[in-house]
Amino acid sequence: MPRAKQRTPELRERVLDAAVGLLANEGVAAFTARNVAREAGTSTPAIYELFGDKAGLVREVFFAGFRLLRARLGEVPETADPRADLERLAEVYRAFLRENPVLAAVMFSRPFADFDPGPAEIEAGGSVRAFVVARVRRAAEAGVLAGDPVDAAHVLVALVQGMAAAELTHRLGTSEESVDRRWALAVRAVLDGLASRPGNGPPPG
Repeated sequence: MPRAKQRTPELRERVLDAAVGLLANEGVAAFTARNVAREAGTSTPAIYELFGDKAGLVREVFFAGFRLLRARLGEVPETADPRADLERLAEVYRAFLRENPVLAAVMFSRPFADFDPGPAEIEAGGSVRAFVVARVRRAAEAGVLAGDPVDAAHVLVALVQGMAAAELTHRLGTSEESVDRRWALAVRAVLDGLASRPGNGPPPG
C-alpha cells in the first residue's frame, strides 16, 4: 500500500510557524530541515514532501514574513491626522523589524546562499508597498505631503529599513532614549522634507 501523503494545509501552516519561530529564536545556523521538523512535531521527509528542499522552505518563510508584516501594518488605524498615521506606521514597521531581526534578514538581506529570489519573490512585498503607498497618498491628498506618493513611500520605507539596520547593529546609540530620539528625528525630518514643495516653499496651512 502506498504511503499516505503528509502534505496537508494544517501541517504546512504548522511547519511555517515553526520555521519562523526557529529563525527568531535560534538564528540562521540552526535552520535545518531536521530542526524545523522537530519544532513542528513532524518528520524530515514530511518537510521535503511539503517544500521540496531547504530552499523551498526558506522561500515560503520569505513569503510568510511579508504576510506577517502586512498584517502588522494593517493594525495601524486611519485617524483624522494623516501625518501622525505615517509616524505610527513607521513605528510599527520598526517594531516588526526589531522583534523579527532574523526573519527580516531573510526578507531583505538574503542570508541563505541556497536561496536565490526570483521575480515572484521580488514581488512578495507588493501588498506591503501598496499599503504604504495608499497611506502616503492619503496624506498627499490631505495636503500633508507633496510630490509623487510612490516616490515618497519608497523614501519612507528605505528610511525605516536603514534606521532599523543601524539600530540592530547598535549604531544608533547606547541607550533606548537616544535611539528613540534619533528615530523620531529621522522620521520627522523625512516627513518635513516630503511636505515641502520645491520652488514654492511649504504647503499652505
